[in-house]
Parts: sequence; structure tokens; C-alpha cells
Amino acid sequence: MTRPDPGRVLRRALLGWGLGHLALGRAGLGTALLLAELVGLGLVVWLTVGLADTTAYLVPFLAGVAFLAAWAWQAVAAYRSARALLPDRSTPPPRSPALAMGWLAVPLLAWGAGFWVIGAGSATPAAVLDRFVTAWGAGALAADDWPPAVGDAAARAADGLGSTPDRFRDVRLRVRDRSADRATAVAEAIHYERRESRFLWIFPGSELVPVADREVLALELVAQPAELPGGGDIGAVRWRVVDASVPQPPQ
Repeated sequence: MTRPDPGRVLRRALLGWGLGHLALGRAGLGTALLLAELVGLGLVVWLTVGLADTTAYLVPFLAGVAFLAAWAWQAVAAYRSARALLPDRSTPPPRSPALAMGWLAVPLLAWGAGFWVIGAGSATPAAVLDRFVTAWGAGALAADDWPPAVGDAAARAADGLGSTPDRFRDVRLRVRDRSADRATAVAEAIHYERRESRFLWIFPGSELVPVADREVLALELVAQPAELPGGGDIGAVRWRVVDASVPQPPQ
């Protein structure tokens, strides 16, 4: 019986769950691992679609990390099984298994960095306001499917700021009040004042401090229950901007 090459087994195992075990002739375990990979990948996608932008954003992120850890585990298990079949296990492999395992860093980095492009986008009022400011400054509130009332109020507030390209430069958006399921935020036109300060309570200096002039836009946010695709409530919420208004200037 020809003993399988451990390096070849490892490389196959890194291509897909169970492929290394299939190369060892363990059809039952290899097939089970292939099915587990499909189920695990589907679970990660399901959790990501339903929870990535909610307060439970860590659930899909950790599920993805666990999926990659299981990927590495089954590859190592297949490699060790292949090595155990060699007559002289002290012989060093022609190629470094650590180098082959290093390829798993690619999907790990892709998941670790790519997830946060969409992750936690509606987990807090501050995260929602960050997206709102970006869309407001780019004139993309309608394209990003914000409520029509919010888009109309934001357009009126923007007109009140003038028509120069840097009209949003001196606008500050902050959360004014917040409870467990509701929050209000205001956009304020500001200017900067220089004030005296001290470094280490000894050395004199100065700093620029933003000072609010007037409110230009008020936003109302609500925490809405988030359900998984197909139903299922785990207590996660997704913050949304549901209404906006332009405050009347003081008489």
C-alpha cells in the first residue's frame, strides 16, 4: 500500500474540509467534514446577513473566526494522520507545513478586515450618525434608502448652510439624549475659539475648542428589534433614524 505524502495531504486539506482525509482513504470522515464545511459556511452567512450591523455583531464575527479555526484544525489533523503512517516519522518533510498553513492567514485577514466594512453599522446611535454624516455630505441620502422625511429635512438644513463645497466642515453632529430604545441627535453649526490650557498642569498653552452657534438639524433614532433571516429573535436591536426636523431659529 502506498503511503500518502503528508505535504500533499496537508495541501488538499487546506483546499477544503475533509479533502485531506479523503486522500488518506477515510471516506466517511472526509465526507462528513465536507458536509460540515457547507453547514458551517451557511451558518456564518446566515448570521452575518441577520446580525452583522446590529448590537449582536460579535456573534457572526466570532462564528467566522471559529469557522477558520476549524478549517485549520482539520488540516492539521489530516497532516498528523499522514505523518503517523510513515515508517520513519523523524524524517523532516521536504516542504515546511508551517508555510502551507500560513495560507490560512489570507482568509483570516480578509474576514478580520472585511467584516468591519459592514459590521456594527447600526449597533449604536453614534455608528448610525457616522453613516448619516457621510451620506448627507455626499448628497446620497436618497440613494442610501434613508426615510423620505429624513432626506427632506436634511436637504433643507443643507440649503441653510449655503452652497459652498465646504459647507459641512463646521457642522457637528452629536447624540443629545439617549434611553434604552430611543435617542435624539442634533447637528450644530459651530465655530472654534482659542482657549488657554496647561500641559501637565504646569506648561501654558492653548487649544481650539468648538462652540455651538445654532442647531441646524434634529434627528430621532429608534432601536428596532433585529431578527435572523427566516425568523428568530435573540434580543439584538438595530438603530435607525426614523425622523428629522429643521429647528426654527430663535426669534
